[in-house]
Amino acid sequence: MSTRALARKDRYSAVAIALHWLIGLSILAMIPMGWWMGDAIEQPETQALAYRVFQIHKSVGFLILALTFVRIVWRLTHPVPALPAQMHGWERFAARATHVAFYALMLALPLTGWAYVSSGWAVVTDTPLPVPTLWFGLFTIPHIGFIEHASEAVRRTVGYMAMGAHSKLAWGAIVLVALHVGAALKHQFLNRDGVLAHMVPVLPHADVPLASPPSAKEKWLERFAGVAFVAVIGVAFAIAAKPAPKAEMTAAETTPVAVAETSVMAGTAPAWTVDASASSISFSGTHSGAPFTGSFQKWEADIRFDPADLAGSTAVVTVDTASAQTGDATKDGSLKGAEWFNPAQFPTARFEATEFVALDGNRYEARGTLRIKSASQPVVLPFTFDEASGEATVTGKVAVDRTRLDLGMVSDAAASWVSKMIEVEINVRAKKAA
Repeated sequence: MSTRALARKDRYSAVAIALHWLIGLSILAMIPMGWWMGDAIEQPETQALAYRVFQIHKSVGFLILALTFVRIVWRLTHPVPALPAQMHGWERFAARATHVAFYALMLALPLTGWAYVSSGWAVVTDTPLPVPTLWFGLFTIPHIGFIEHASEAVRRTVGYMAMGAHSKLAWGAIVLVALHVGAALKHQFLNRDGVLAHMVPVLPHADVPLASPPSAKEKWLERFAGVAFVAVIGVAFAIAAKPAPKAEMTAAETTPVAVAETSVMAGTAPAWTVDASASSISFSGTHSGAPFTGSFQKWEADIRFDPADLAGSTAVVTVDTASAQTGDATKDGSLKGAEWFNPAQFPTARFEATEFVALDGNRYEARGTLRIKSASQPVVLPFTFDEASGEATVTGKVAVDRTRLDLGMVSDAAASWVSKMIEVEINVRAKKAA
């Protein structure tokens, strides 16, 4: 069999070639994306876009991790093309060690990123910032349990160390990509030995002798060198990025304020039955400078109201906090977190109106208390009431201070990300009970 025939058969499989280019292009896209996010997240005018890019960055990272596992399995079960015999021994060693380093990086980069998001800690602001991970908005990827549920001090340390390793491993990837591309071009245009044709099927192979496979000892040395390159970078900068100890919070700062349960006596005014299909409770605000809106899909209302009997009018609205939806899966996941609505522990929010005041025409005020989790806030809700033939339409709007309701106070007490004031709007259609 001729040398040319040997060379033509000695090519990566179609699956290996597809995985190589898909992973390679994904990594090339991730590096500038990560650089841009690091700066953009600190600028108010670009925070909203950086937040969305961060979700894409995480999704692509998990794609790379999954494809890398597939590629490793494929690599272990399929032979690789032999290198040209004319290459020096050190060149062949460096080429194979670099390939091992690439595999190690393709695992280490997404894994350190996964550790970082699992810590729920924002290194930029040095504050907790738990954000769920949605793979391209399709489904939630769970965080690493023993990191996510660790103490705040541990999560802070892990966050800094993981980000330190992640950012410097990205630089390691840049170095390896530059070496890899440079070597491929050298072989194609200077050595003309057809090495690049192993991964680019349209290129012709060269008639060159092929080197013998490396010995078992050489393989282990190559693997050690490649993994060591990545490990030294990751471990060194993870240790260097370890944060200074954080001052302990006082008991007063960490003890939640208990709020006594209240109850509204049923009024003497006639009751109203709410048409849920034609009614809504929505909320709006800003996140990273960009507006957002949402609504509660499940809620109930016990309304007793009569403009002629305001003293006997009452209203109790109970909202299922787990039903909050904004149309953004990441935001919806955050709202279900412990520092926001925490529906696992506090499944409902409650507004109790104990006083109604007439203003002018069809305008009124409902004065009462809004309770979310274990915090409460007095609320005055202006609304309009229009009735015709026993059917009523009620619209109202009020701004509430989320910081007084213990919403987002762990990661965003200063309202750097989410607006302090959240506007709540009600639109209700109801029929007077018989």
